[in-house]
Amino acid sequence: MFALIESCRSAWESIIAHGFRSILTMLGIIIGVASVIAVISLVQGLRQSIMAEFQGLGTNSFTVRSYTPLEERLKGRQAYLTPRDLQAIQERVDGIVSMTPVLALGGGHLVRYGNTTALSQIQGTTFSYQDVAQNFAEYGRFITAQDDRKRRRVAVLGAKTAKDLGLPENPVGTYIEVGGEWVKVIGLMESRGEILGFSQDEFVLMPYETVRSMNGAQKKPDLFIQLTAADADSLPELTERIARVLRRSHDLSVNQPNDFRIETSEQMAQSFDNIINTVTIIIGGIVGISLLVGGIGIMNIMLVTVTERTREIGICKALGARRSNILAQFLIEALALSLLGGLIGLVLGYGLGALIAALIPDFPPAAVPWWAVVLAIGFSGLIGVVFGILPASKAADLDPIDALRYE
Repeated sequence: MFALIESCRSAWESIIAHGFRSILTMLGIIIGVASVIAVISLVQGLRQSIMAEFQGLGTNSFTVRSYTPLEERLKGRQAYLTPRDLQAIQERVDGIVSMTPVLALGGGHLVRYGNTTALSQIQGTTFSYQDVAQNFAEYGRFITAQDDRKRRRVAVLGAKTAKDLGLPENPVGTYIEVGGEWVKVIGLMESRGEILGFSQDEFVLMPYETVRSMNGAQKKPDLFIQLTAADADSLPELTERIARVLRRSHDLSVNQPNDFRIETSEQMAQSFDNIINTVTIIIGGIVGISLLVGGIGIMNIMLVTVTERTREIGICKALGARRSNILAQFLIEALALSLLGGLIGLVLGYGLGALIAALIPDFPPAAVPWWAVVLAIGFSGLIGVVFGILPASKAADLDPIDALRYE
């Protein structure tokens, strides 16, 4: 134990005595760890923000949408979810608390107010939308069943669309032009910010039947259906029943695949989580190559150190120092340089990630998970051991007589 403590003391004194050279030696490790931590903190901060959005949807929410494989689309074929499918689910599937169709308005996405024009998602839906999407009106009211039944020309706007059009803070009562028709604004939805640079507040919601009538009979509707189950535990059984109903509605044979997809919020969250984790590993691995460069720098400086201290090693061996003592001293020095560089890089990396996140508008705060800290420090230590073992072995294998003669 005394020999180990003495080796640590000697290694630390050597690092302090050659301060500037030690800093240059650690620079590769510092840059490598800082880069990895900065990238991971940004990606994980984004992940936490988006996963919170999915959690806000609830574990009992799910969606049904049409699905056409690429090869079928290339043949000019297109799958649809129609009002008949919606009616079939309503009539034949129990255990659904709320269900709302979402139908896009055909013929473009232009909205106009006065002389200002903006691009926006224009969709028709029902009063159940706000309960399923967990998004409510900040000003005014949401679409009602009566609005839908009477096909009223009314709309609820997203915050970004209202801002792009130059509408007042409370736009209720103003008129905008949608699809060539004048529509009265009855509400403004709460702002939900951005995800991956895309605004969640760029939309115009109108009554479902109103959009159906504006689309006319020439355009075949393709619905996107959002649902909420009464019990999250019943989701597997519920999705199976819906699948059977839709397959029967679409006259699909046993050998034909589904031309629709049923996705729960947990499935979507898991898919996104897998993508983020893959991106984190790939980017972190690419940036982490700089750590190997830092390790080569440590090995190079330690080899120079062994050459400079050859006479010192010879004196230590002449006084009775064993091979293991010399090996431990130089290995601990390499390990200390690497770990110290890793700690500095960890702090700088988090600071860099937080700065970048703050400079990007609406970007979520940087977050460094515990595994990233352990990985950074552990990999730094491994680099120190791997690239320090060769110089340490060279020092330990020196012949004491030759070392004492070294000039």
